[in-house]
Amino acid sequence: MPVAPQSHPKGLYFIFVTGMSERFSYYGMRAIFTLYLINALMLDKEFASAIYGNYTGLVYLTPLIGGYVADRYIGMRRSIFWGALLMVLGQFLMFFSALNFENVELAKWLMYGGLGSLIFGNGFFKPNLSSIVGRLYEPGDKRLDSAYTIFYMGVNFGAFMAPLLCGYLGDTGNPADFKWGFLAAAITMVLSLVFYAAKNDRYLVAPNGEAIGIIPAQKAESRNAEGTGDKPKQKLNVWQLALWIAGGVVLFFLFLKGFGGDVIGAVIYSACIVVPGFVISDPSLTKIERHRILVIYIIAFFVIFFWAAFEQAGISLTYFAEEQTNRNVLGWTMPASWFQSFNAVFVVLLAPLFSTLWIKLGQKNRDPASPTKQAIGLFLLSLGYLLIAIGVKNVAPGVKVSMLWLTGLYFIHTMGELTLSPIGLSMVNKLSPVRFASLLMGVWYLSMATANKFAGTLSSLYPEAGKTKMFLGFEISTLFDFFMIFVVMSVFASVVLFVLSKTLQKLMHGIR
Repeated sequence: MPVAPQSHPKGLYFIFVTGMSERFSYYGMRAIFTLYLINALMLDKEFASAIYGNYTGLVYLTPLIGGYVADRYIGMRRSIFWGALLMVLGQFLMFFSALNFENVELAKWLMYGGLGSLIFGNGFFKPNLSSIVGRLYEPGDKRLDSAYTIFYMGVNFGAFMAPLLCGYLGDTGNPADFKWGFLAAAITMVLSLVFYAAKNDRYLVAPNGEAIGIIPAQKAESRNAEGTGDKPKQKLNVWQLALWIAGGVVLFFLFLKGFGGDVIGAVIYSACIVVPGFVISDPSLTKIERHRILVIYIIAFFVIFFWAAFEQAGISLTYFAEEQTNRNVLGWTMPASWFQSFNAVFVVLLAPLFSTLWIKLGQKNRDPASPTKQAIGLFLLSLGYLLIAIGVKNVAPGVKVSMLWLTGLYFIHTMGELTLSPIGLSMVNKLSPVRFASLLMGVWYLSMATANKFAGTLSSLYPEAGKTKMFLGFEISTLFDFFMIFVVMSVFASVVLFVLSKTLQKLMHGIR
């Protein structure tokens, strides 16, 4: 009986470095982005928050496009390359925007061009880099959860370093210095592109030695079907396609009216319904494949609640860090933007422990199924918000509390993130039919697009003097009220997912 390999393939560490560099670029730009909008372009907070929410929402929407194009036309490797190239362009446009910040109109158009390039570049890069991790292993390999945790550690190492360096260079109090933070993000993206282009042929190989990601997944599956004599897969019925497009248009206008003319919100929310329906109605799917895809959809729905709360880090929790957190460290005031590195450094420290934990539990056949892990992640998220709610209870506006409350929140949230996010990536990879691997990874990121848009809506409830804010009939007048929204929302989602866990495991047909 062959012994299962214990070490990971070298390709995993190649992807580790590639993803780390790209995430440095993304989080470095993000760390100073809203500060640039407010302090250099002199936009008001409401407009700046809308731009931020639309940007982060669209960043997670475009993987649908990148996943579809990769699966059907150009393959994962080329998608990653062209995505990285677009992101290089986007980061340099952000640099030129900051270079010309005194000419506000020019700076705005350069910024919009940069954001557009970053959004579409991310769409081609992100889902395919995540999907290609799973192709490094044989189906059913118990190291896969561990592999995605290691991959996630690399992503977060870049996310940890980026706010520190880009914030140090760009967030100096002088609007003219923002360009240096954006330039650092641009240079890092160039290095990521060069490294990937130079080494992908060497390291992106399957366990049998075959190259990964060159042939589009659907073409590769068709060739395999011909070679084994299997019946060729049916093509999508044109009427079925037209029906989903029509449904998408109807939903778009309904959401547009319901959300007061928010075009981007209408696009994201309608896509969140139409695209999953389009995929699962494909006539080539077997009953088991449909069941497994349905599991992805159900868990993705619950993940929306996780990320809507978690992504407050870049919005309301940053307001809290700046306005009501004592950031004095031995006479030095730490920049509020540096708190965005806390989550990432905790991921780097804890990811090896979680990776080892999943391997040990797998060896003893005690590894929890993916839905159970997701529910645990949601419960930990609620505990983080409960901690900070306790910390701000009865605290008057303007009074600053110890940074230990915010630090504790990020620590607990990181444990929840490590239980939910890399395991979610692994689950999508394990449950997806090969021909839909990148597209379904895009559907997974679509839930995060919806969450980011929803996060902006929830962040608008942050208490402000002289303003009455309501949520589902409840008045939000204090920070305690505000943080309890996330406690109740996430613990409710966790309990429901725990209840559904056994049913979801049956629908996974033997995959854990």
